[in-house]
Amino acid sequence: MTVDPPLPVAAIIPASGRSSRMGTAKALLDADGRSFLDRVAGALGAGGCAPIYVVVEDLRGPVAAVARTAGCFPLENPDPSEGPISSVRCGLQALEPHVEAFMLCPVDHPRFQAGTVAAMLAAFAASRPPLVLPMFRGERGHPTLFRRDLSVDLQEEGLAEGARTVVLRHLANALEVAVDDPGILADIDTLSEYRKYYPRSYRKRFHAR
Repeated sequence: MTVDPPLPVAAIIPASGRSSRMGTAKALLDADGRSFLDRVAGALGAGGCAPIYVVVEDLRGPVAAVARTAGCFPLENPDPSEGPISSVRCGLQALEPHVEAFMLCPVDHPRFQAGTVAAMLAAFAASRPPLVLPMFRGERGHPTLFRRDLSVDLQEEGLAEGARTVVLRHLANALEVAVDDPGILADIDTLSEYRKYYPRSYRKRFHAR
């Protein structure tokens, strides 16, 4: 019996933001012994995504170094002032022609599981929908899988909510995959959220009592 090779699905991790609400680079924050970036990249890779692109502000900086150590390909965003969508577009430019789809995940979602990624890839392989979204107890989360042709939509100017605008546009045709993974909902964007999910790492980093 022959086994079909896995579909080529890449991943893009936007990590070029200034992390103004956190006050420090989120990609480098410790999450119980591993950085946020290492956890995100690790789950994407173990779940079946390759290659993984990490969009950074400076190819000579520490985030790029962590990306390389994690086996990812860092890409430089020359103008991150437009927000995460500018990093997404940098990643899209790097996609190889044979890639059929790509996962998109912010670096501040370090708690989803590799099994969630694998389930989403299997769902995409079965029917090739334009979007695959993970669901936990009726709520959508991250990462998001986009079929390759949606890259055209993501390149449009004036996307009011960035990539979310494209998700909402195609939501009626999206495939929602139920997963037993509350990590898809964990958006760690502020210090209070960091303290909630990683109290020991928070105390160590900020010397809190």
